[in-house]
Amino acid sequence: MLRFLASLHLALGLALTTAAADWPQFLGPTRDDTTPEAVEPWAADLKPLWKKPVGEAHSSPVVAGGVVYAFYQPKGKNADALAAFDAKKGDLLWEKSYDRPEFKPLFGSGPRSTPAVADGSVFTLGGTGILACWDARTGEITWKVDTLKDFDTQNLFFGVSTSPIVVDGRVVVMVGGKGAGVVAFDAKTGKTAWKATDEPASYSSPVFSGGQFIFLTGANLLGLGPKGEKLWAVPFEGKVGQLVESSATPIKVGDVVLGSTVTSGSIGLGLTEKDGKFAAHKLWANKKLTCYFSTPVAVGEYVYMVNGAASITNPTITLRCVELATGKVAWEKAGVGKYHAAIVRCGPPGKERLLMLDDNGFLTLFEPDPKEFKPLAKSKVCEKTWAHPALVDGHLYLRDDHHLICVPVK
Repeated sequence: MLRFLASLHLALGLALTTAAADWPQFLGPTRDDTTPEAVEPWAADLKPLWKKPVGEAHSSPVVAGGVVYAFYQPKGKNADALAAFDAKKGDLLWEKSYDRPEFKPLFGSGPRSTPAVADGSVFTLGGTGILACWDARTGEITWKVDTLKDFDTQNLFFGVSTSPIVVDGRVVVMVGGKGAGVVAFDAKTGKTAWKATDEPASYSSPVFSGGQFIFLTGANLLGLGPKGEKLWAVPFEGKVGQLVESSATPIKVGDVVLGSTVTSGSIGLGLTEKDGKFAAHKLWANKKLTCYFSTPVAVGEYVYMVNGAASITNPTITLRCVELATGKVAWEKAGVGKYHAAIVRCGPPGKERLLMLDDNGFLTLFEPDPKEFKPLAKSKVCEKTWAHPALVDGHLYLRDDHHLICVPVK
């Protein structure tokens, strides 16, 4: 049981100088879809406090120091833009952008990657591979790196989607180049701090837990040390034809790592360490548990995950409660969306609840009960969305195809 409770301390090594209430990066302050904020069932439909137009993107909003940052493609421009909004009022504080080559993949031309805020800077990674550092207060660009060009690698079919992670003054991203599968950049200068592996890139984002980075690359579940040293690797890929489709973020709960793809299902790995050497062994595999780009969330001995398929004719997703130690399904709720739903664990230990934002724009609050699905409240909060919400101080920040939205959930 202790190894499951260890999830509460996930990613303590992140060097983020943000307030306790911030949501400064993809999947929240500890990169595990978790916040200690409690959310109670609502009696009437939720209404937005404010709504602001923004450009095209699947990038998720992040919140730090009372400011909401949105990353998108400005209308009618081949550019990536970052904008800062006052979290309480929604007032635009600044908007800056840089030009980049035209790129028109399927499912939208805007960026997919979510920014990371650390030490007074905002780090973004655009769909064409441009990594940029912006001054969080003014929006001025401190440095830029064209990761695909500098490391001589090709873009993915749907565009670069991995979200940067900042650890100990290093911005770490998956690049997919020869000898540069993963690259760490100095956060202040943008210079290469280290590079490691020949791993092909995927759309997935890394986490950092227990002193190691964990990646779902185009070929493996992979563990790297703080300086890029390879600790372990287990073959695991998701492809549709020749195209890499691996997109879901892996999670680590104690000494168990869970990885999932839309074609190969899910696997649970057990991590061991002896005399400074790490090893990973497969605990279970379940081909039914196909995650596209939704990240599973752990509560106690169970994980709650959204499973679906790479289909354009009749897409549908299923919410499942799964025993983490075995991969066995405890229950399932079909038809909770089309391709994607984001889940956030909210509340203190022992009193957790789960918020789920599906891609049709419905927000559902439910109990994390391994016996059955127990919905508590549901409300339409936005239009179509693939972005992940951020929960800060009783307010849910989210975006749909056209707007950045603040919805009070107190």
